[in-house]
Amino acid sequence: MFKYGLGFNILKGGGMKMAKRKKKAPKRKAVKADKNIGYWIFLVGIFIAIIAGLVTTEGVNPSVVWVLAVLGLIVGLINVTIKEEVPFLVAALVLITAAGYLAVIPFIGQTLVTILYYIVTFVAPASIVVALKAIYHFGK
Repeated sequence: MFKYGLGFNILKGGGMKMAKRKKKAPKRKAVKADKNIGYWIFLVGIFIAIIAGLVTTEGVNPSVVWVLAVLGLIVGLINVTIKEEVPFLVAALVLITAAGYLAVIPFIGQTLVTILYYIVTFVAPASIVVALKAIYHFGK
């Protein structure tokens, strides 16, 4: 049998036979587990931000801010993929920009601003990590 360069094998009698394909490597299961954990951390962070915004009457709670910042860093590291970088960064930019403008809504405006402040506190560290990852990928 003689191997021909295009993936065919020439048999002794003159016939051709297709070369066997190599099996693909199995996908890693850990990636899905990391994605799942990141998803739940993201939901927990948003939930904490909303609850903290609803119960806060004056100022902000420094403990909640630290928890949200750490959760945001974790989400930025493990949850946002390369494909999701640009939409995530655009959404974070809109949240950060629009957060202060809801105070003019009567009755609920200040509560909305407080909730969005906590959400921005959660999303901002994640967006910094995602932006740094994007710059790293561009430099590769």
